[in-house]
Amino acid sequence: MRERINAFLSNESSFGKLMTKLGIIIGANLMFVLFSLPVFTVGAGWAALCHVMLKTLRGDGVLNPFKQFWLGFKANFKQATVVWLLTLALGLLGWVDVRFLLHQGGVMVNFRYAIYAVGLVLLIGVIYVFPVMAAFANKLPVLFRSAYYFALRNPLKLIVLLFFHVFPLYLTYTDAQLLPLYAFLWTFFGFGAIAMLTARLLLPLFTPYLPLVDAAGDFILDENGNPLHPGDEDKALDQGPHEKSEAEILEEMKKLGM
Repeated sequence: MRERINAFLSNESSFGKLMTKLGIIIGANLMFVLFSLPVFTVGAGWAALCHVMLKTLRGDGVLNPFKQFWLGFKANFKQATVVWLLTLALGLLGWVDVRFLLHQGGVMVNFRYAIYAVGLVLLIGVIYVFPVMAAFANKLPVLFRSAYYFALRNPLKLIVLLFFHVFPLYLTYTDAQLLPLYAFLWTFFGFGAIAMLTARLLLPLFTPYLPLVDAAGDFILDENGNPLHPGDEDKALDQGPHEKSEAEILEEMKKLGM
């Protein structure tokens, strides 16, 4: 009986792996909430949260969420902060424009739908650009192009991500009676759960373009210290051992004094 209980509670069991991932989600979520208190750091925090979840799924699922969050936060701080502040500015501008059009009345009111359409396109880019930023290192224009590329590759996943990024927040701000419960859920694992869902849906799209990793989620390096990408191992095998020419053999014999 004791052996069964120990096997059930071990890190290698399904229950143990589930609890480990839950611990990572809660730990990273608490870091995100803490690092988002200054508000302008929300973008960097979200990129760091995506970094933790992607690394968890790519490795054996066992890592230090606090350390990995900090690494992801530092690596993406500048770009993520620029994207977040730009998002806030454009969102505020769109809100002011819609309020202005609503007060105009008549035909002008219909122009708000154009703003809604532009806002939807920007929202899709923002939802995708942070996990793309966490997975790939590149310039912001390239990251945004990649974000829309991955969004359009699988419209079903796009719809799912839109729903889980928008509806929970909408529900939180419209249901005042359950606000304390929502606040508790967001504080401990709400953001982390959405980031984990995002990573799980997008990782299959990212994997063909990502370097290979070991069980710990760290890059596998070649003999020159460069990360190996999918197909690099096959190329190395295809090349096979180098067949020395006669001149090379004679040169080696001279060096050996033969």
